Amino acid sequence: MSIFDALMHGFGIALQPMNLLWALVGCALGTAIGVLPGIGPALTITLLLPVTVTMSPTAAFIIFAGVFYGAMYGGSTTSILINTPGESGSMITALEGNKMAKNGRGAAALATAAIGSFVAGTIGTALLTVAAPTISEIAFVFGPAEYFALAVLAFTSVSVVLGTSILRGLVSLFFGLALAVMGTDYQAGLPRLTFGVPELSDGIGITIVLVAMFAVGEILFVASRLSLAPQKIIEVNGPIAMSRKDWQRSWKPWLRGAALGFPIGVMPAGGSEIPTLLSYTLERRLSKKPEEFGHGAIEGVAGPEAANNAAVAGVMVPLLTLGLPTSATAAVMLAAFQNYGLQPGPTLFTSNPELVWGVIASLYIGNLMLLVLNLPMARVWVKLLAIPKPHLYAGILIFSLVGVWGISQSWVELLALGVLGVIGYGFRCCSVPIAPALIGLILGPMAELQLRRALAIGQGDPLTLVSSPIAAGLLTIAALLLLIPLIRFVQTRRSETSTVTAA
Repeated sequence: MSIFDALMHGFGIALQPMNLLWALVGCALGTAIGVLPGIGPALTITLLLPVTVTMSPTAAFIIFAGVFYGAMYGGSTTSILINTPGESGSMITALEGNKMAKNGRGAAALATAAIGSFVAGTIGTALLTVAAPTISEIAFVFGPAEYFALAVLAFTSVSVVLGTSILRGLVSLFFGLALAVMGTDYQAGLPRLTFGVPELSDGIGITIVLVAMFAVGEILFVASRLSLAPQKIIEVNGPIAMSRKDWQRSWKPWLRGAALGFPIGVMPAGGSEIPTLLSYTLERRLSKKPEEFGHGAIEGVAGPEAANNAAVAGVMVPLLTLGLPTSATAAVMLAAFQNYGLQPGPTLFTSNPELVWGVIASLYIGNLMLLVLNLPMARVWVKLLAIPKPHLYAGILIFSLVGVWGISQSWVELLALGVLGVIGYGFRCCSVPIAPALIGLILGPMAELQLRRALAIGQGDPLTLVSSPIAAGLLTIAALLLLIPLIRFVQTRRSETSTVTAA
């Protein structure tokens, strides 16, 4: 079946009335959590895992995809109107968007953000449609050594790129790996890290860890720094639209932002923060009026907003084709796949084409829904900020506890939720990134399984791990990701020491 035929089959699934409803629910929920600061798509999808466990996988992932896309749209609204990014990918938008709003051009800023998100999201989804089947076919040549090397690359990339230091990233990674090996060794049949507690013989459920680290830890962190001071929202007068001059200044940044966002989203730990920053820098250098930047340049809103939405489509490529999460949200979605007994990868396109192509088709539909939801209703979404924060976060905490209890009905796992929640709070306080822990937890069992298979095939010879060019190349890249920052650190310290000595 050709890509076009597969996509048309996907539209037939996505356009079913119930799936359209789920797409609308996901888009609306994603926009809402994007507007509310401190609540991101990863946390929201985590909270939805217990709720969607009885739904079909296709319906659940249509909701998740809508939440992922919608958060990028909603995050720009608060960035522009109150200078508070609702989502990390919208931080750069606040630099110029809020200045535009203060200058009385908030309507134009909201319009270029929404339309740019739609344009770039559609371009990114089209690239996903073409690239995903091709990459999945290439992935069929992967053996145990290649998959182990791919997991190692994921471990090192998220540990190095995310967080304020390599050490903090590695601490988070090894914490996740420790949780991953907890339970009974499937090969030897012996318990590992169960501390004599029979309920831990099957390990700690991924959903428990996700809810604890994201929801409970985030709530404790926000509560400890809660400010009850009212937020000043800039009023937007007139229709949310763009002038002809605004269109002329925005369409090129939209295209350039999409060109930056998609490939960076595909890369391990690429995320949406890096392409938005690069897009802002590029637009500033290419601008005929660079002096406007910092005072409300529309290009500084159009480019980054396009970049972060294209990056979301890029993140879906390695997730669907290789089972490789390149962001915290993708890691949560990978956990959701595993909850349904599914393993993303090349076989997913042949074993569950309805799921894959239904979700991809829903991204096109969701983009259109989000444009309709955000252009005329931006003022409505901002009113969500009137919800008292203590009530909001208390509600999230109760929802988390009820959801976890509904899944396990185990006091041991409820206690584990509390302990891991406190650890997640400690991670936030110490600037330790949570994403490496999630990657370690989710990919750890796969890495262990593939390592054992590779060594069994090679009769215990460790050189079998670098016997193929693909595996050797991936491990080399992983080693460079660790070594290059260390070399730069040593060189910086030496130069500082020589400068002090010379003085």
